[in-house]
Amino acid sequence: MSDIIAQIPYPLLVFIVAFILLNLTLLHVAYLTYAERKIIARMQQRLGPNRVGPRGLLQPIADVLKLLQKEDIIPNNVDKPVFKIAPLISLVCAGTGVALIPLWEKFVLSNLNVGLLFILALSSLSAYGVILSGWASNSRYALLGGLRSSAQVISYEIAMSLALLSVVLMAGSFNLQDIVKAQVASPFKVYLIPQVVAFFVFMVCALAETNRVPFDLPEAETELVAGYFVEYSGIRFALFYLAEYFGMVVMSALAVTCFLGGYAGPFEVPGLPFIWFLLKLYVLLFFYIWVRATLPRYRYDQLMGLGWKVLIPLALANLFVTAFLKLYL
Repeated sequence: MSDIIAQIPYPLLVFIVAFILLNLTLLHVAYLTYAERKIIARMQQRLGPNRVGPRGLLQPIADVLKLLQKEDIIPNNVDKPVFKIAPLISLVCAGTGVALIPLWEKFVLSNLNVGLLFILALSSLSAYGVILSGWASNSRYALLGGLRSSAQVISYEIAMSLALLSVVLMAGSFNLQDIVKAQVASPFKVYLIPQVVAFFVFMVCALAETNRVPFDLPEAETELVAGYFVEYSGIRFALFYLAEYFGMVVMSALAVTCFLGGYAGPFEVPGLPFIWFLLKLYVLLFFYIWVRATLPRYRYDQLMGLGWKVLIPLALANLFVTAFLKLYL
């Protein structure tokens, strides 16, 4: 098998691997929506999707086909070029981060020395799709959703970056492969134990970054109907939906890589080293769903207060303590 792979030209091999990885990610994203609906239904003593296919397993495929057939309505007086490109900006920026996540020791699509910084940059850029869609829609509800998103990004990006800087200090590198290897070589094998405060801050900020409950203020249906994508329909609406779930997968994968030891596990699984990675990823994705089923939406002043008055000071204090211990111990 290795001889056959060695004969494939490198650009073609990268394309094949990227194609397979993209399809696997899309499959995970599609069935993450199904899992979310079934888990929340069980928590609320409902059945969830159960009509399309056995136990509703074909529901994500039916949803995609339905959205593809819907009419693409573009309202009057919108900024058409920006209106059309905004969903693509959100989707591409949210999904590109998958290419930098190491799935096992010798497999990462793009092993950048500044991989962590690159993912944070992509996360910031994905907010531009939300902001631009709100501005281009020529709707007060959409504009308010876009403005809320911009304020969320400014406040929660800072706390998230400070939390990840503590991991960088411990590992001594921005390279995600190096961070995983540094965790394996550490006494605890994961950074979750010495960096439990940073992990807590990161997970709260990840909820805000992906506009998930209880921080889904940019789309709050009780106040803004649907917020930034209120004027979107059909496939363009589906792109925003996909971008949100792509963001969940990438943020969970980043948390697994930086705090839970990545693909490393308590013992080796022959032939399938990324099983540990997937198991950890599913646990964190379940956390997203559990939070949505449990917590109510924050008020906007509570959202800003939590970011600036609690999370940023907490992340800063943790960073100073980590730096002190790294320097003197």
